[in-house]
Amino acid sequence: MKASRPGRVITRFGSQVLVEDEDGRVHRCTPRRRLEHVVCNDAVSWHPEPSGDGVVTDIHTRGNLLERVDPRGQRKNIAANVDQVVVVTAAAPAPSWPLVDRYLVAIERMPARALILYNKADRPDPDPEGTAAALQGYEALGYPALRTSVANGQGMEALQAFLAMGTSVLVGQSGVGKSSLIQALLPDLEIRIGALSELSGEGRHTTTNATVYRLPCGGALIDSPGVRDFSPGPTPQRELAQGFVELRTLAPECRFHNCTHTVEPGCAVKAALEQGRIDPRRYASYRTLLEAAEA
Repeated sequence: MKASRPGRVITRFGSQVLVEDEDGRVHRCTPRRRLEHVVCNDAVSWHPEPSGDGVVTDIHTRGNLLERVDPRGQRKNIAANVDQVVVVTAAAPAPSWPLVDRYLVAIERMPARALILYNKADRPDPDPEGTAAALQGYEALGYPALRTSVANGQGMEALQAFLAMGTSVLVGQSGVGKSSLIQALLPDLEIRIGALSELSGEGRHTTTNATVYRLPCGGALIDSPGVRDFSPGPTPQRELAQGFVELRTLAPECRFHNCTHTVEPGCAVKAALEQGRIDPRRYASYRTLLEAAEA
């Protein structure tokens, strides 16, 4: 029996994957038939074949899974074992804080650490008071917030320090500067993509797949167009309140264990809302997502 070696899936292309071994070398491998669901950043066992390629023999238990929902409503796996998710906003297009809340619900469900990033901070903010209030509100809930600018370097060292703590992804609506941030974090990205494309034998095809890159600052970044434009799918009603940290904290104090925090008597969340201890905007986000889940 061939001895298996540990590795990490860098990317997949067609029926094959690229696996990084414990020494940092990358090998083209074919997963066994029962392992066709292997995804980017999976920890795997593999062994080399005489041909020079390898065979993936096992997928290790995943810490979490980043998923997207396709147009048909089907969940598709993007990447595994994500430590951190950076939710990117900017002055233009105007921040959609309800969308940020949707991201945070998905991140809490994974679970993973979250960072709220306000990018393009060198540009005029049409609503500086609203932005400051929103970022301070997230910080009060335990989510770090950071202002960055690729143009003048503001906040970039702090962002690199955060990313160095693990394997991260950057998500957010189009136009907020994710591509510029990634180019600043990975200045040799095109060279790396070319090297992986050559190794895979698939030409530029690999640029459309989720791929994990080691960062010069430490840590790793999972990237692809699909990752950057990831949008969380609908959340089941029973899990929704768990994704709002302030509701999750108060829920045990509600009179009814299945309280929806809407009309029930003895609801600790509604009481906290009336007392000003919960942000009305965040509660409105919860209600909007709840209505969508019940539709």
